[in-house]
Amino acid sequence: MSGAIVVGYTATDAGADAAALGALLARSLGARLHLVIVLPSEGTRSAVVPPERAYEDVIRAQGKRWLAEAMAHLPQEITRSGHVRLGESFAEGLIAAGEEFGARLIVVGAAEGTGFGRHRLGGVASALVHSSPIPVALAPAGTAQQAGGVVSRITAALGTRAGADVLLDEAVAMTTDSGTSLRLVSLVPFDVPPGLDTGAIRVAGGDHADDVLAAAKAALPRNVEVSAEQAPGDSVEDAVAHLSWLPGEVILVGSSRLAQPRRLFLGSTAAKMLRALPVPMIVVPRTRTGAKVEGDLA
Repeated sequence: MSGAIVVGYTATDAGADAAALGALLARSLGARLHLVIVLPSEGTRSAVVPPERAYEDVIRAQGKRWLAEAMAHLPQEITRSGHVRLGESFAEGLIAAGEEFGARLIVVGAAEGTGFGRHRLGGVASALVHSSPIPVALAPAGTAQQAGGVVSRITAALGTRAGADVLLDEAVAMTTDSGTSLRLVSLVPFDVPPGLDTGAIRVAGGDHADDVLAAAKAALPRNVEVSAEQAPGDSVEDAVAHLSWLPGEVILVGSSRLAQPRRLFLGSTAAKMLRALPVPMIVVPRTRTGAKVEGDLA
């Protein structure tokens, strides 16, 4: 299950970060990389040629130049292509391209001005993580300066809500395809009903970590390394700060229970994680195509 990787590219630092993460994922998963620029579809007036055609010719030519420059900096062993699309919405254009190319992931960068190694959602990323039917990978600022190599480890952040099996399946598939190891992080202390005492939360967290580890071991090939741990700390941000992270690691989280079926909706737990996370985050829809499962990690 290789699929394709679609990168939402812009001729900015954030676009370079997205392209670098896309290249890392494509190399690791054996996937084709599609760089997609979505440009405004609104035309301008011209007395010489039809306005829409004149406008499209100009912006397509500029888009192709940007893409050519970006693809020249990608690792040569990666199969890649560039595409200029016109649309009213960058996010909608990326989703359409993702569906056309059978994308496994859509990759975007952080908002401009984000601190090095950190995440901050821009308008396009925010729209995607609240509407995409395809998993969305978020590149921290500065990813392009750390380009190269392959995915070193897959971490999956699992809560207790229904739909976590979809996230686990995707984590297992990515681990198998990339030939790396899988770490399962139990977020039970941050994903339980209010009012439980600390002791009960610790017991639930330990039991949950054991359950997800057993499930992952049953699904993974025998030669794939898998481990599980309970995230430490008194808050989501504290837990993320205390976890160890490897260069080239990515983390998978599920979308909120508020999401529509087969769509993303970034929940409060994942949003809090994102603020402290130093590695790329991949947000996975809470249901499979055609599934009727309700809920997942928020």
